Amino acid sequence: MQLGDVANPEAVSYGKPLDGVRVLALEQMQALPFATQLLSRLGADVVKIEAPNGGDSGRGSLPAMKDPEGRAVGATFLRNNLNKRSVVVDLKQPKGRDLVLALVPRFDVVAENFKAGALARLGLGYADVSAVHPGVVYASVSGFGNGVPRSPYADWPAYASVAEAMSGIYEFKRTDGEPPVISPVGGLGDISAALFACIGVLAALRHRDATGQGQYVDISMLDAMVAMTDIVPNFWSMGLRNGAIGPVLMTGFRASDGWFMLQVGREHQFAALAEIVGHPEWVGDPRFASRQGWLDHLETDIRPAIEEWASGRTKLAAAEALSTAGLPAGPCLSDEEVVHDPHVALRNMLVELPRSDGVAQAVLIPGNPVKLSKVAEGPERRVPWLGEHTDQVLRDELGVGDDERRALREAGVIG
Repeated sequence: MQLGDVANPEAVSYGKPLDGVRVLALEQMQALPFATQLLSRLGADVVKIEAPNGGDSGRGSLPAMKDPEGRAVGATFLRNNLNKRSVVVDLKQPKGRDLVLALVPRFDVVAENFKAGALARLGLGYADVSAVHPGVVYASVSGFGNGVPRSPYADWPAYASVAEAMSGIYEFKRTDGEPPVISPVGGLGDISAALFACIGVLAALRHRDATGQGQYVDISMLDAMVAMTDIVPNFWSMGLRNGAIGPVLMTGFRASDGWFMLQVGREHQFAALAEIVGHPEWVGDPRFASRQGWLDHLETDIRPAIEEWASGRTKLAAAEALSTAGLPAGPCLSDEEVVHDPHVALRNMLVELPRSDGVAQAVLIPGNPVKLSKVAEGPERRVPWLGEHTDQVLRDELGVGDDERRALREAGVIG
């Protein structure tokens, strides 16, 4: 899908559900920017406040491309900031803080993901913002929350991998004698927190519509990860320890061109598996009479039989055959295979952002996974260059004239 395209033009006439909702985002990296990008895809107008020296720290991530002025724009920023406007304000200067507070009443949502308590110390916490805009929905995303009583980890800096590690899932999945595999699924700690932030913001907006009252939405990345990795405490409570998942056949098998995964957790599924791989006698074999028996004989009997059957098939063909038999299976796709996958293309799950530094390969950004029949998907706008909309927003929202903006820029308050 290209920038500017609309995947389902027949839905354009309905508008978007968040048309008219305005979000002022004091954000960086991914845990909040992913959330505000999703809100923008649903129609919200998102204005992003960035610091003068380099802006959102996601701009400094690698790999990176160059913007038209030769400044680095990192991958983390590129995949989380479509459709936004960038305003550069130095929040550490009183005049900068005052500009943001002046903007606040013009927005429905103020969202931030600074370290817990950081914005309150700058005079931009919930108490400060709600004082000038009582109906505001104020959303905070942090590693360990901003609530009272404070988390014992409240002062720790947190990236996705920290929240993931503390959720228990790394130890749950760790192989004995080996170090944990860090960030096995990208920024799950960020994206899960972002999704819960979206839910919180939408619920708070609905509550405000009903009552006229704003409120504080407090999202902890660790809380989000505990929810996402629910099997860790749930299985512990049911007697499973140290990563045990119970007697379920769930692993990868080799085909002619790579690996596919297969999950068998019920007796009728095992019978179907035995039939398709040419071993119907397994059904009456006492070694396989229990689910634990499947695991006990995985390496000696089941794996060799499945991989012999799959040796003449591609991983996709193996998964297709198993799926046709009612067995949950899927090929383990490489990065290039995902990029060219027909499902991904059909569902418009990749957006092409043309590079601004002459490199032919466009930057690929995940599309919107929320498909609504009466909401147009697209058009998307490119990410903003640093401070690209500072003059526009201050002029249009606050009436700040050319001379005043020039003075603020010379003083380093805006950029």
